[in-house]
Amino acid sequence: WHHKPDINEELLQSLPNLKVVASSGVGIDHLDLKLLSSYGVKVANTPFIVSTDTADMGMALMLASSRRIVEGHEMAVSPDTEYFSADWLGVEVSGETLGIVGMGTIGYKVAQRAKAFEMKILYHNRNQRKKEEESAVGAVYCKKIDDLLQQSDFVLLAMNLTPQTRKLIGKRELELMKPTATLINISRGKVVDQDALVEALQNKVIRAAALDVTYPEPLPRDHPLLKLKNVIITPHIGSATKKTRWVMMEEMAESIEAGLAGLPIPREVL
Repeated sequence: WHHKPDINEELLQSLPNLKVVASSGVGIDHLDLKLLSSYGVKVANTPFIVSTDTADMGMALMLASSRRIVEGHEMAVSPDTEYFSADWLGVEVSGETLGIVGMGTIGYKVAQRAKAFEMKILYHNRNQRKKEEESAVGAVYCKKIDDLLQQSDFVLLAMNLTPQTRKLIGKRELELMKPTATLINISRGKVVDQDALVEALQNKVIRAAALDVTYPEPLPRDHPLLKLKNVIITPHIGSATKKTRWVMMEEMAESIEAGLAGLPIPREVL
């Protein structure tokens, strides 16, 4: 469940009868697919079941960050609180511009939810969506990520981690964002240059960040991200609901059973 044991050459050599590796969730960046294939081992994941809950999580982080829910809770329950300040303010979500980087299944479901908040939706993706899909959520394609970053009030990351997306958001990209903007990451920690993000948050290059993913997980207890008021961090719980985790386990078991029986694997990673 926590990417253990490491599926490396040493392990593969010690398991000559291994036929299938089943991984929970969408991301397979922790697996060397070429190495596994060279040993005749097939790989399966659970890509579709996680999308709804992860999209919900993206919206939850956007709302919690914009309305300062965590800070507000701390204020409301603090023994030192004597009154609620009238100038303690958050920022709007409804009607604002959301930029989605990675418009796959999860990104598109975020757009569907954002439409209900009357948000203006921009997206950057390797491939442009069909016109009818764009129209259904009112999304506008940005071929260049720079255009999205410059215009968005919220930038939400929902792409897979690949060599091309590693540290996709770095110092330059953060400086392109509005100083009032919030970065939301529900993909993988390593798509963001974390040192550059710390610097941007400390120097108010951007307003805030809301992260369900970091690297490593959990962060060292003295990490500067843990000390910043304008950051919300959750423990990689995008798919963590009872129903979804149960179905994920069922799907992994189905893939394993199919692989062992020599049948087509329903969710094989090719």
